[in-house]
Amino acid sequence: MGSKKTEDSDDLKVEKVVIKRQITLLHGVAIIVGIIIGSGIFVSPVGILKEVKSVGLSLVMWVLCGIYNTLCAICYAELGTTIPESGGEYIYIKRAFGDIPAFICLWINFLLICPVGIAASALIFSLYILKPVFPDCDIPEEGLALLAACIFCLLIAVNCHNVKWAAKVQVVITASKLIALAIIIVIGLYYIIGKGETESFMNAFEGSDYGAGTIAISFYSGFWAYSGWSYLNFLVGELVDPNRNLPRAIMISMTVVIVTYLIANVAYLGVLSPAEMLLSPAVAVTFGDYSMGIMAWLMPVLIAISVCGTMNGCALSMSRLFFVGAQNKQFPTFMSMIDVKRMTPSPSLLVILILTMLYVSSKDIFFLIEMEGFGFASVLTMVFAGQVYLRYKEPNIPRPIQVHIALPIALFLISFGIVVLTFYQKPKESFMALGLVAAGLILYFIGTWKNKPKEISQKIHSFNIMIQKLLIVIPPENTEDVDWE
Repeated sequence: MGSKKTEDSDDLKVEKVVIKRQITLLHGVAIIVGIIIGSGIFVSPVGILKEVKSVGLSLVMWVLCGIYNTLCAICYAELGTTIPESGGEYIYIKRAFGDIPAFICLWINFLLICPVGIAASALIFSLYILKPVFPDCDIPEEGLALLAACIFCLLIAVNCHNVKWAAKVQVVITASKLIALAIIIVIGLYYIIGKGETESFMNAFEGSDYGAGTIAISFYSGFWAYSGWSYLNFLVGELVDPNRNLPRAIMISMTVVIVTYLIANVAYLGVLSPAEMLLSPAVAVTFGDYSMGIMAWLMPVLIAISVCGTMNGCALSMSRLFFVGAQNKQFPTFMSMIDVKRMTPSPSLLVILILTMLYVSSKDIFFLIEMEGFGFASVLTMVFAGQVYLRYKEPNIPRPIQVHIALPIALFLISFGIVVLTFYQKPKESFMALGLVAAGLILYFIGTWKNKPKEISQKIHSFNIMIQKLLIVIPPENTEDVDWE
């Protein structure tokens, strides 16, 4: 991270510095696929199968989740080119509905999406590392949570010290998850085609649960597996001919991901029966144990490295979102500060660390995935409602990419329906999430209370000063010059 400096003199001509458009369609597809394929494919197969209760319907759900996320990405492409500002959905909702709905979006990301998603990833890391150590018994819950906490503390320390360090290992992380997927697919297809292991696909739809609530909950595991497409909006400024190549990159990359996920699920079922999958807390490890012999240790190592990349990317991007929220006076002032020496948003990163530690203690990965999915569906509902409303509120704003109005309307109805059905299917978790949002609104009105008593204002000021001294952080002089590396 750094700032830009300019000089003026008679002999020196300072030209405007701009980002070169050098990401081609092929590069765009490669980047998108690399972002989306993460830990979800190694865990979500069990989550979807557990809900819908049949092989055939679970494969259908993988396709439906992929199509839904593809359509969402296309709508985000319109919003990203129409409102090219940092902050993603937070900025879109604020532009459409104002400060309070935007804060709700920020709060949901803060409490339900970011730390819950990272906590789930950290527990998945622990699960895949420790399962080979405890092959015939349950992993101690305390050990699972402790290792998850340790690995995320290490990643936060790296991000606070030097973001470039984290960026340098992304190549290894991307390679590890692609190698793991390739191993699963090759071995699985060998079992199906070479050895004729097709028992898992007999009567594929027998016992299917077609309940609307079940379908909605299974969507959350799909959200988890396909998550990452919302980062596409950050590519618009560097993509060659974005109006043409961005939609094409979305369609090609999402098709590749959907097909890859389908083949991977078929490969799992070529080696494992549905019952064996449902009994496995770490399906890819069980797959390796059944099919890889003495090389079975390689699978958990590759997946654990892949999961580290997911955690790192989420912390990196979300810390910037909370930084933007604090700059807009919707989060505490100290979260808009940066480290004086290292130029990293360490206050935001440390807040994410604290929240993640609280969720890691739950130890239930699928509960966390469902909580994150509920929060994500809620944000999508607001985003698509805002996209429709902006067509009427600001009809003349330039829209380089424009989808038919029916698409965001349909996605709004689907997202809203998923949220409503979740209240029916998982009332306890849903009302818990709703309570957290309500608590956030109370804090919002307290925080934006302009005529606070002098004593309260002084305590808030003293707290910010204490954080500055403790972390050696200051607010940037000009936030427009902040250049995250």
